[in-house]
Amino acid sequence: MSWSFLLTSLIVVASPGTGVLYTLAAALTRGSRASIAAAFGCTLGIVPHMTAAMLGLAAVLHTSALAFAALKWCGVAYLLYLSWQALRERGALAVDGEIAERSSRRVIVTGILVNILNPKLSIFFLAFLPQFIAADESRPLARMLELSGAFMAMTFAVFALYGLFAAGVREHVISRPRVMVWLRRSFAAGFAALGARLALADR
Repeated sequence: MSWSFLLTSLIVVASPGTGVLYTLAAALTRGSRASIAAAFGCTLGIVPHMTAAMLGLAAVLHTSALAFAALKWCGVAYLLYLSWQALRERGALAVDGEIAERSSRRVIVTGILVNILNPKLSIFFLAFLPQFIAADESRPLARMLELSGAFMAMTFAVFALYGLFAAGVREHVISRPRVMVWLRRSFAAGFAALGARLALADR
């Protein structure tokens, strides 16, 4: 596995995006356990895109305007829903002192949906991973699985670090109601902005 692949993947993973924002929001509203659950959910959300790239479905998404638009607008609607939840302080982004097993599952499912409903991720796998597979590779599928696994492991590690850092300052945040109001509005604005960016995205 080349250093160029690892470095490029790290830059892509660490760049602020929907998954990072969701993990930070989960950490600040629900604590460290929720941050790990969010990171795990976002990582699992990569699997369908990885599978689509391997089966060639990502190519269909890339070439079909209708398929891309359908998934894109589902993603936009879900991001706006998360924005509304952040403002209303409900669902997976509600402030909770003790996160139960049931709510952990909700955080994971939300994280999965956050990444599944991002059509750019499928196209990313279609365009990014093949660059690191040699033309004369004897087992290209196995190589793609290896690179995808490394990308997913890096995603989980980086998101978990983001989340644990945010969870570390959580007590200082939730004890200040005005700060919590500002944070909820900031997260709501962030999800809305990401939804707007996705709405304007082209294939």
